[in-house]
Amino acid sequence: MTTPVLANRSDPTSSAPVGDSPPSPRSALRGTQSGASLMTRSESVVWLLGGALVICLAMIVGLLSLIVWQGLVTFWPRPVVLIRLADGQAVMGEVVREETAEARTETPPHDVQAQPARRLLLRVGNYELTQEHYRWVSDAQTDGQPAERPAWAVVFERMAWGRFYGFPKAFLIGDDTIAQTPAAVWAAFQKYHSQVRRQWRQRRRLEHDEAGEVNRLMEQARLRLKKFELEHGKDSPQWKAAHAEFETIQEALERRFARIRHDIETIDRWNSRYQLRVETADGRETTLLLKDIVRAYPANRLSWLDRWKIYGARWWEFVSAEPREANTEGGVFPAIWGTVVMTLLMTTAVVPFGVLAALYLREYAKPGLAVSAVRIAVNNLAGVPSIVFGVFGLGFFCYIIGASIDELLFAEKLPSPTFGTGGLLWASLTLALLTLPVVIVATEEALAAVPRSMREGSLGCGATQWQTIRRIVLPKAMPGILTGMILAMARGAGEVAPLMLVGAVKLAPELPVDRVFPYVHLQRSFMHLAFHIYDLGFQSPNSEAAKPMVFTTTLLLIAIIAALNLSAIAIRNRLQRKYEPGHF
Repeated sequence: MTTPVLANRSDPTSSAPVGDSPPSPRSALRGTQSGASLMTRSESVVWLLGGALVICLAMIVGLLSLIVWQGLVTFWPRPVVLIRLADGQAVMGEVVREETAEARTETPPHDVQAQPARRLLLRVGNYELTQEHYRWVSDAQTDGQPAERPAWAVVFERMAWGRFYGFPKAFLIGDDTIAQTPAAVWAAFQKYHSQVRRQWRQRRRLEHDEAGEVNRLMEQARLRLKKFELEHGKDSPQWKAAHAEFETIQEALERRFARIRHDIETIDRWNSRYQLRVETADGRETTLLLKDIVRAYPANRLSWLDRWKIYGARWWEFVSAEPREANTEGGVFPAIWGTVVMTLLMTTAVVPFGVLAALYLREYAKPGLAVSAVRIAVNNLAGVPSIVFGVFGLGFFCYIIGASIDELLFAEKLPSPTFGTGGLLWASLTLALLTLPVVIVATEEALAAVPRSMREGSLGCGATQWQTIRRIVLPKAMPGILTGMILAMARGAGEVAPLMLVGAVKLAPELPVDRVFPYVHLQRSFMHLAFHIYDLGFQSPNSEAAKPMVFTTTLLLIAIIAALNLSAIAIRNRLQRKYEPGHF
């Protein structure tokens, strides 16, 4: 019996077939790596994370691009078109947008055909005559003729009733007709309008500043008399002396108010002489007072330079004037002021408390159940809805602390509250509570990032714990603390829900800062850009006119928040360079 001889597979002289030899360990390892490289090197996860990042960036860039584009084109002057309808009427205004839809027509016996149809949304203005600001006009309503662009179609931006679109027919001063042709009327308008508006501003100063000063002094005298009544009673000699002084002050103030009223009536009579007679597209004539016209321009006769001048004038009005026409026109300066001041007050309040709390938790408190509970509570506060903080601010700051202040210091004004209602101070403190967890967490992370060796070196040199914190830990952690401040500013500046309860209003009659002692009145209500956006978007009676203002106000709010954040980032970067290891 013969034993079969097995070929040595490792022997290169072996005659065994090559295909039957097993792979070498190295080649087997390469095959395993190539087959599992996708999972071992997590390339799928990398692509997934990169794709998610690209999607997020695309969404952010797309949203910002929409806001920037819509916000920038809001104030660009558009041409005025005149469309003649099939029924003989004429519609004139600015084209806001154009839509194309399928119009279904049924022909006998039962054939339904779908044809594309176009319709235009026109801003027609002239609300006191037409009772509408905007109007849809479809191709089926027209007489088939293309839209016209009348040379002397003029756009009038007014203090009330919105815009007016018409043709200038005559210019009057009193009963005298100065001009009757469009060119002559426009020349007279340009000559007298600036003078009339200066007189209007003088009248407004008398009405707002001078008359307001008289009313303020009268109210002070009345409150002083009431204070004597509460402290001494009406039968006391102190009250009688105060009452005699009050009557003297009242007589002097009434004489001063009569002079102011006479000056206002004189300006009104002078301004009412200047009138402009205009004709609408449908042939109706009306008279406009020059004092009520903010701006006017012949839309179809403008050069590019004229358009840029109007665009710049509208932007300047937007950032420097007060709103009008239910916040759909005019400016937002009170809202800009309220947003910036409230954000700075909120930051001033939240940063010291947040830093002190984080210092105690990280540097002084011993680890244990109580510290863990506090950290859990801080983290949970970051997830509480903002409206809950608004309710807390209304109940605690306004109804408890504010009401107590009124009873102690402003008893003569009761039942009208002074601090017992929403105001700039309570709104700032409420948002400070809202953003406090952000500052605490960011500050703790910054303190934890300071190397322990630096603390030990300072203590080893004989410094106390507070000296170590003040001179070593806090300067090194300051960039991280400023990061928390930046996050707090970004969140607090855009909040709306708490402000609706603790101070923000649709229209504030006066700013919390004036020339009256103590000059800063933190108890007053204020306007806020975020609340202004909410009011425009959801409570405006003229939604089409409010829509472009929503984008423009949003763009302005983003710009202000970015400016505040960039300022804080610049300070943080300077501190980072200052406390680098080479400079420390």
